[in-house]
Amino acid sequence: MKKLFLNDKNILVLILLNAVVIFTNGFQLSQSQRFPLNILDNVITVLFIVELIIKFHEFGLKEYLSSNWNRLDFVLILASIPALIAFILNVGITNCGFLLVFRVLRIFKSFRFIKFVPGIDDLMKGVNRALKASVIVILGFAVYIFIIGIFSFYLFKSSAPEYFSNPLTSLYSIFKIFTVESWFEIPEIITQGYSETASFFTYIYFMFILLSGGIFGLSLVNSIFVDAMVSDNNDELEKK
Repeated sequence: MKKLFLNDKNILVLILLNAVVIFTNGFQLSQSQRFPLNILDNVITVLFIVELIIKFHEFGLKEYLSSNWNRLDFVLILASIPALIAFILNVGITNCGFLLVFRVLRIFKSFRFIKFVPGIDDLMKGVNRALKASVIVILGFAVYIFIIGIFSFYLFKSSAPEYFSNPLTSLYSIFKIFTVESWFEIPEIITQGYSETASFFTYIYFMFILLSGGIFGLSLVNSIFVDAMVSDNNDELEKK
């Protein structure tokens, strides 16, 4: 039995099966159809708990938690226990917000699949390296969004309240423009009733936002992030 739970291939099968069960459970099913899926989902949770106990006994708590992937497993399994308890006690969770949160958290058990992806350790090192290299640029970009968002709020709060009714809504609208989504719709709504001169400068303003943030800004952040991710590989190629 111990070998079954210490074999990563068996755990991977359980994770994939659990993901299929959770996916299927999301459809509109009758109570009779949903019940066996809930049984299977909670049985898999019990098996994950058994796996955790066996690994604690086999490797020791300190050694087991020394791995970041094991810490992730531990947190994800721990988060799914309240939903299991609610199922065993037959507690209705649809009207209890606290338990409902933990019921939703069981979905994250599927994240355990990530550690079985080939080369995931190198990928995560690259992401970590890229985040460190681009953190200043990302912060600068966030400050730029904040400034433009607040400035746009005071400019257009009366012209387009659905997009600039408060600073938070304004920040969201500016971010949408940066992602080149609805960038042409917002100025069209704002300029309704404007004079030709006011409309012209409004269009210029949003074109500047699109170019500075949506094209140059995001491109700069992306290029720095990607360059930092592949820099380790580039160094090896340069040495060769």
